[in-house]
Amino acid sequence: MAKTDTNTPRERYRTQVRAEVKERAWEQIATAGASALSLNAIAKQMGMSGPALYRYFAGRDELITELIRDAYRSLADTVQAASADGADLAGLAHVLRRWALEHPQRYFLVYGTPVPGYHAPEDITGISSEIMATLLDACAQLVPDSPATPFGVHLEDHREWAQGHPAQPAALHRAVSFWTRMHGVLSLELSGHFSGMGFDPALLFAAELDDLLAGS
Repeated sequence: MAKTDTNTPRERYRTQVRAEVKERAWEQIATAGASALSLNAIAKQMGMSGPALYRYFAGRDELITELIRDAYRSLADTVQAASADGADLAGLAHVLRRWALEHPQRYFLVYGTPVPGYHAPEDITGISSEIMATLLDACAQLVPDSPATPFGVHLEDHREWAQGHPAQPAALHRAVSFWTRMHGVLSLELSGHFSGMGFDPALLFAAELDDLLAGS
């Protein structure tokens, strides 16, 4: 089969249009949420007909998939770069928070309320697993192995989410605790639930992280 030339004017134009569609989609999501995403509305903004835009994205689900893939890829690249630069678990936590604050709509699209009727393809799970693998690497360096199961379940018996990572039980538990507690604080902060409560969310995040690193 002949290889498609992606550097032709037509292909470059297609790439540009798809990029603009995604930019408009993020604007829609910021205004009304992902469930209200409309290709017809985007087409109108771009001065195109609905059918013309569907030549670039087959439907809403394909567009959402591209947005989710881009968001996960951005976060995965960010945490992997931080890890390569020597960031430990605490460093990765702060990298996660900075990324979330800089890209709140991307954060909510991947970690917020699921879009009704949408089901992500398997390759999306693969990208999210890269993030967890980086976290597991950091946890494996931080804690010794232990048979303890503080959540009352044996996570080592349910390792599908770890994608075959060789981390021992203690690291698995630490990773899940880290992931749930950090995302809990971040989700509340980004949703504005700390407004008017008279404290700095950054300090709460740091305190939760300190408790976690101390083994709480």
